[in-house]
Amino acid sequence: MLLGEGDVPPYLWGVIAVVHHPDYVTEAPARSTYRWGKNGAIRDLLIEAGEAIAWHLPEPAARAWLEAVHDPGYVAEVLEARVPADKARRIGFPVTERVARRARVAPAGTLLAAQLALEHGFAANTAGGSHHALRDTGAGYCVFNDLAVAAARLAEEGRRVLVVDCDVHQGDGTAALLAGRDGCATYSIHAEKNFPVRKARSTLDVALPDGVGDAEYLEVLERTLAPLLDGFAPDLILYQAGVDPFAEDRLGRLALSEDGLVVRERLVAGLARARGLPLASTVGGGYGDDVMAIARRHVRSITTLGEVLSPG
Repeated sequence: MLLGEGDVPPYLWGVIAVVHHPDYVTEAPARSTYRWGKNGAIRDLLIEAGEAIAWHLPEPAARAWLEAVHDPGYVAEVLEARVPADKARRIGFPVTERVARRARVAPAGTLLAAQLALEHGFAANTAGGSHHALRDTGAGYCVFNDLAVAAARLAEEGRRVLVVDCDVHQGDGTAALLAGRDGCATYSIHAEKNFPVRKARSTLDVALPDGVGDAEYLEVLERTLAPLLDGFAPDLILYQAGVDPFAEDRLGRLALSEDGLVVRERLVAGLARARGLPLASTVGGGYGDDVMAIARRHVRSITTLGEVLSPG
């Protein structure tokens, strides 16, 4: 579904399919250290950039999609905005009605991005990448695990889905929720000593020491990801394109440069394109006081992926 008149600029049809929903942009709940303005800034920068964007609006996720990977009791707690205090502390903020609406629409956005990628080769969700959410609780600023929800739904339709997670933090929730599920595999390249303390087991984990920079990171990424792509032979990549491996990120422990992040996206996109694989990206992590600088990194990720996978 396309966004309505007034929600986006007039160039609705273009090269890069982008999924966005107004509920991605919400006021910060009380006692939250998460920078809630990031998704709105990403939207605004994409509009201002004048890129050829085809904007798409997701419907809220069906409850059954959420319950396919999350405990029904936890799903009810979130949707009814009655998440208990211990789980809210683990998430990092209280789940208000507005947060609950956002949590429900983001997984649908990732699924829609995947469906668009299957049609066009690439699509991006301007939210998502909530890879720490577990079966019966959220964690680490993640409420529902949109990657797992989308992958499970696609697998039920007979697709083979590989989640490629390049966030600086391990995709523990995604790994746990998709473990043993037919048609799903998970890859995580992350800082070994970073959150979470207890790691899950992905199909393939690549744990890096602190301070790894561009050259080593990119060499290891290509050397480890390419064989998994060939061995698992997915129909689609769900890409968690966190920009928190950036050297100056507040919650990162790696040392990628701005240019290194761009080369990372070209590498992942190039591996996908060489194999004829569609790719759907999600925002993932990126932390610090300068929200606009973080948003610019995310926008560069989207546009770089689009340049490789949606040329034209």
